[in-house]
Amino acid sequence: MDERVREHARTLVNWSARIERGDTVVVNVGEDAHDLGVAVAEELGNVGATMFVTYGSGEMLRGYLKNHDGDFEEVRGPELAAYENADSVLFLGGGFNTTELADVDSDVRQAYNRATNTAREARMDTDWVSTVHPTRSLAQQAGMSYAEYQDFVYNAVLRDWESLADEMAQMKDILDAGSEVRLVKADTDLTMFIEGRIAVNSGASVAYDSHNLPSGEVFTAPYDTEGTVYFDVPMTLNGKRVRDVHLTFEDGEVVEFSAGQNEEVLEEILNTDEGARRLGELGVGMNRGIDRFTDSILFDEKMGDTVHLAVGRAYDSNIPEGEEGNKSAVHVDMITDMSEDSRIEVDGEVVQRNGVFRWEDGFEK
Repeated sequence: MDERVREHARTLVNWSARIERGDTVVVNVGEDAHDLGVAVAEELGNVGATMFVTYGSGEMLRGYLKNHDGDFEEVRGPELAAYENADSVLFLGGGFNTTELADVDSDVRQAYNRATNTAREARMDTDWVSTVHPTRSLAQQAGMSYAEYQDFVYNAVLRDWESLADEMAQMKDILDAGSEVRLVKADTDLTMFIEGRIAVNSGASVAYDSHNLPSGEVFTAPYDTEGTVYFDVPMTLNGKRVRDVHLTFEDGEVVEFSAGQNEEVLEEILNTDEGARRLGELGVGMNRGIDRFTDSILFDEKMGDTVHLAVGRAYDSNIPEGEEGNKSAVHVDMITDMSEDSRIEVDGEVVQRNGVFRWEDGFEK
């Protein structure tokens, strides 16, 4: 086994999930993530945790959804029980086919998302962490050789996370103190209101309320949005390539939308439920170890020089006690490149211009 796989597992178990002796850990292993699954099992054994393994198969899920009539009962059985009794849930992504669900009927997919929402909420109440094992299907999707893609993944994952978290704390402080964020670039002039919301310094550890490995972003939850935004980074949503997305917001809701490719997928997402037309997240990418787009949201949204916005569910970690964030059965991220002719303003002050933060060398006021 590549020693980097074991280092990935150690980072996941010890830094990201902070697993301790006696913790009950659900490990969901993707079809092609076997090696990482073995390495994680070894590390959980070293720690003295209790492990329960599930299998995440896109082919199996497709088979189920393609043959179901779409009248789903709310999921409240073994899956819900597993999450309700878990301290941590580790998702080890890595399937055989990144577009396995592309031919599943949209109504069936929406109904399934709604039916599994209770289990999803229970999972979110744990110290969950999602990561990905470099696979040949992901390398192909990224347009790289397998060896090149492995190097890319480990450059993004095996970072000095404590040092990066210290740097990202500067952006968290700005957002925590701010009331209004404005994004400006070609086809984009969007204002989001964030006063009173809590920004998360996503340092790849549950200790920071961060649940992705790799991570490297600072995110918050807007409660109102006005204007237009253009997402120029292509992405695969529900198994289909979507590109050149435009959204227009009025009174916090999407009132107009378009996409240059597979617009029906975007429409399906926005029609999932009432909350799917509102923003649940504003995230600022700050991981300079991610140096190219790979059509994987786990990596692309963390890339320096990017901002991502998610329609749908807001994370509880961004919401002050006593308040409620946006509710939805979906949380779908879309990315805009902020590296050229662009700026991020907070309360009228430019904090990033052309991808350079104001505390970095080369920042132009």
